[in-house]
Amino acid sequence: MEETLFRQELQKRTAAIEELLKEYLPAEEGYQKTVIEAMNYSLMAGGKRLRPMLMQETYKMFGGKDDTIEPFMAAIEMVHTYSLVHDDLPAMDNDEYRRGRKTTWSVYGDGMGVLAGDGLLNYAFETAFRAFPACTSGEPVDPNYPRVAAALNILARKAGIYGMIGGQNADIEAEEQAEPLTTEQILFIHANK
Repeated sequence: MEETLFRQELQKRTAAIEELLKEYLPAEEGYQKTVIEAMNYSLMAGGKRLRPMLMQETYKMFGGKDDTIEPFMAAIEMVHTYSLVHDDLPAMDNDEYRRGRKTTWSVYGDGMGVLAGDGLLNYAFETAFRAFPACTSGEPVDPNYPRVAAALNILARKAGIYGMIGGQNADIEAEEQAEPLTTEQILFIHANK
């Protein structure tokens, strides 16, 4: 009984996050239409959506009541998806399927797979910056600005060379390493990827 209730609640929250992600999808138009299609294909490929779910619950747990967290929820899923798109590439793991459907590179080609991953990472930051409310000349600065700026700093660091990219670097090098991985290497890879 409890497992059924849990699954129902999980499905309800996952569906809500799917709707939130749709609000932040870039429009598939212009000369960059194909890369945007590939980005949206990747982001909307399904998944448990645990990262944005945990982010939202943590925000509420610490007293957050407004929707400031929503751009960050979308952004963290974009960062996660970018890492999967790049991880699937022929130069990395060479996976043709993820979540029961063709991977981005296998649908759109290697080059577009790279661009889609890059686009998702960059668009994640464009999305997260939406947490800064618009401020017109003469208005006082929103008191949430320092917290939003701190959150952006953490997001950037954890997605970059001192986080996810650094973990992927260590993973690639570990595959070519002759001697067994050390515990320190394994922990670094798992903590950062």
